[in-house]
Amino acid sequence: MKYGSLKEFLDTDTKTLAKGPVALIFAEDRIELETTLRHHLELGFKAVLVFMPDAYTLPEDITDRVIRIREDRPTGQVMIDTVNTIIEAAPGIWLYYCFNAEYLFFPFCESRNVSEMATFHMEERRYAMLTYVIDLYANDLDSYPDAVSLDHAMLDKSGYYALARPDTANHNHPKERQLDFYGGLRWRYEEHIPAERRKIDRISLFMSKPDLQLRPDFTFSDEEYNTYSCEWHNNLTAAVCSFRTAKALKTNPGSTFDIRSFTWHNSVPFEWHSRQLLDLGLMEPGQWF
Repeated sequence: MKYGSLKEFLDTDTKTLAKGPVALIFAEDRIELETTLRHHLELGFKAVLVFMPDAYTLPEDITDRVIRIREDRPTGQVMIDTVNTIIEAAPGIWLYYCFNAEYLFFPFCESRNVSEMATFHMEERRYAMLTYVIDLYANDLDSYPDAVSLDHAMLDKSGYYALARPDTANHNHPKERQLDFYGGLRWRYEEHIPAERRKIDRISLFMSKPDLQLRPDFTFSDEEYNTYSCEWHNNLTAAVCSFRTAKALKTNPGSTFDIRSFTWHNSVPFEWHSRQLLDLGLMEPGQWF
């Protein structure tokens, strides 16, 4: 299905947002848009909504499986506003959001679907899931000048760390069960990244509810949604493996000429499997067996 605007979709389609999980994919450009959609379709989302300009094309087999909604610039505040509009329109369902060239992985996702995971998470009285945005990058920038290659993708195996998240409303004391996570390309090339955009944590998967608001830093107005686990044991976390930062660093004139290669001594090939991410400690299985 294809809609000319989000309003047209919400006014016309009364079934898609009745049951989740629903994936919201925002196409900042054409790069790996097709593979992003295929990946999330295979994870078992009840519906996949893609926000993209009319000029972008999709293969026929994907067109028949996704809901395409026109958005000429689906990034920045427009993206935040879109998510918040859908939250308001469809309370009580699981939602997930990401950009093109980003791929969700969760523990054992090769044999279990996202609906099963959301159900399990909710049974543990958790209504939002912390995800780490793990930077992917091509191994050879001469061969892949936009830093994107699925067949030759690399990631950092170490160099990740967390800091206490200060509560400005409480004399900057640390917030309970909340941390700011750093690492990857945003850490290694921090001189090219504004300070407010260096974190790699994102609450990507959550249950919508009345008055909930996504904020520009990818946290929510409900502070419990921003916690990494419950009070009594560790919970599931997931990873969004993303070429987005590498792509931006190599297409931005202010940084592209300073970067000859993203690989370093802690780079390893990405295996496109949740086991590697678990072994590297880049996501947590919690009680999910």
